[in-house]
Amino acid sequence: MVKIRPMDYDDLDRIIEIENLSFPTPWSRYAFTCELGNDFAIYLVAEVGGLVVGYSGMWVILDEGHITNVAVHPEHRGKQIAESLLLELIKAGVVRGVRRVTLEVRPSNRAALNLYNRLGFVSAGRRKGYYSDTGEDAIIMWRHLDPSPRGEGL
Repeated sequence: MVKIRPMDYDDLDRIIEIENLSFPTPWSRYAFTCELGNDFAIYLVAEVGGLVVGYSGMWVILDEGHITNVAVHPEHRGKQIAESLLLELIKAGVVRGVRRVTLEVRPSNRAALNLYNRLGFVSAGRRKGYYSDTGEDAIIMWRHLDPSPRGEGL
């Protein structure tokens, strides 16, 4: 059973481990520490059996949510954990007034693209050379959310 909860400082060792296993240019502990103190950010973790196996984050800017990161430990991928994290992140954003959500993704990250498409994100353009480690473009994706008070259609 996956439990989704807010990220806290005690999670950072495991978050850094997952970050380093997931990205060619990982965020630093300092970056996550700053984000946990950011009033405009929402960060969640996924736990299985009390062990953090994934995390996601989003900045809330007026009525927009910008997803900053989503990662799941390689041993726990393919179990819909990233999907659960994203859905809970979006719900938390809606509570704070988010009406549309955006993110960037590498064109080579087929698993992430499939997930985002499945969750209703659509491509809205590219950022040329966005990823400094490889020079790869980023696909910009958006999802418009249901404005009803109950958030139906998330």
